[in-house]
Amino acid sequence: MAEIISGQDALDTLESSGNTGGNDKEFSSFKGGSKYVVKAIGTNDLFGFYNYGIYSKGGGGVPSFVAKKPSKKSDKGFPQEDLTIWDKAFLHHYENSKEFGDKESNEAYKYKPKLRFALGFFDLDSGERIVIDVSKNQANAIRKPLLKQAEKGKLGKVAFELEKESDGSVSLTPIVDLDDLTSKQQENFDKAPEEFKIEDFHGVNFEADEDEMLRRLVQSGFDVTKIGYEIPKPKEADGEGEKESAGEPLEISSDDLPF
Repeated sequence: MAEIISGQDALDTLESSGNTGGNDKEFSSFKGGSKYVVKAIGTNDLFGFYNYGIYSKGGGGVPSFVAKKPSKKSDKGFPQEDLTIWDKAFLHHYENSKEFGDKESNEAYKYKPKLRFALGFFDLDSGERIVIDVSKNQANAIRKPLLKQAEKGKLGKVAFELEKESDGSVSLTPIVDLDDLTSKQQENFDKAPEEFKIEDFHGVNFEADEDEMLRRLVQSGFDVTKIGYEIPKPKEADGEGEKESAGEPLEISSDDLPF
């Protein structure tokens, strides 16, 4: 079963050192230029997870995924036991690195499990629950104004504008005067659920088993024979062509670096 960090564990991990409403089983798009008008149902509608993937602006990256059988990690997310094949690729380069910033350390980062957070809101344009995928620093930046409104006892009385800039920075700006909302947004604000039920989204990430992780590692260009694996044979076509597994290249922001 894929690794999910939920409840108080997710909060402890977080607090330590053109858009359309998504459906209830997918991440909603949250790229540079994204903007939503939302209602926050609660302060703990989030969970954390470690995923793998290689982002490439020019294409050719590896779609992001989580391990079906995740490794055991240190408090800082360093893989220690029950290593996945991507963990082994990470450690292969990490252990050969002489200093931070050299070729081996840069290669190591590509395969390192990366801590991400899923944050849930109610989209006032679509009238649907949405969940966005963000880094730890982005999650903290979004939660700061949310918690401030909660401390004032106004969380259920204000809407928010949730936005991401092209440089990766994010913001959650309170809309105190609900008269500033459109009639549709006001209607959806009033009918928003009292409870978000973030656990409904625990299966939102694509889970890769050992064979799929091996296939994607080969796709990344890593020589799997260096860590004791054989290059798998290509999958046979079924007459309809092979369908690419779910998941998208992970969008990297500055707070994802370094390892």
